Amino acid sequence: MKETSIDQAYWEQRWLNGSTGWDVGAPTPPLREYIDQLTDKSIRMLIPGCGNAYEADYLLSKGFTSVTLLDIAKPAVEKLRARYAGDDRIRVLNEDFFRHQQSYDLILEQTFFCALDPALRKDYVEHMRRLLHPRGTLAGVLFSREFSDPGPPFGGNKEEYEKLFSPFFTIHTLAPCYNSIGPREGTEVFMIAKT
Repeated sequence: MKETSIDQAYWEQRWLNGSTGWDVGAPTPPLREYIDQLTDKSIRMLIPGCGNAYEADYLLSKGFTSVTLLDIAKPAVEKLRARYAGDDRIRVLNEDFFRHQQSYDLILEQTFFCALDPALRKDYVEHMRRLLHPRGTLAGVLFSREFSDPGPPFGGNKEEYEKLFSPFFTIHTLAPCYNSIGPREGTEVFMIAKT
């Protein structure tokens, strides 16, 4: 199995090469439908590993006023900073997620967890817990499959996620997505976990 160094240089090279196969050009239906049922438009929200941040465009169109976008890859961040220049509803940060030190009501997960080396998963869960206010929510999509190629992306399954998240969160939903995009149909679960 080929080993890959998954660091800032790796992700920046993927952006520079246009190797962004995770990018589907829009927010995915599971996240759109989750966002549609949120009523408090003032909640402080984080999207880590945000990439092109299509979810942010959707959030703004729905009236949300406090969205932080975080990505380690400078090319992605530069693009977003140009796109959202002058919009005080959006903050765009070029930071390592594990060094980020803010506090949020809601964190949206879409293709960030699966991009991390599985050895970092416990650290991810613990840091997510630290970033959320009491009664905060982590919500989003996780893969429910394994991949034959060395990652990223890295797969997993519902049982693994329950074991990983339950010591730090109360899991309210961890169920197969009924509204995945075609290529991901039957391979995703939607999770809502609260502090």
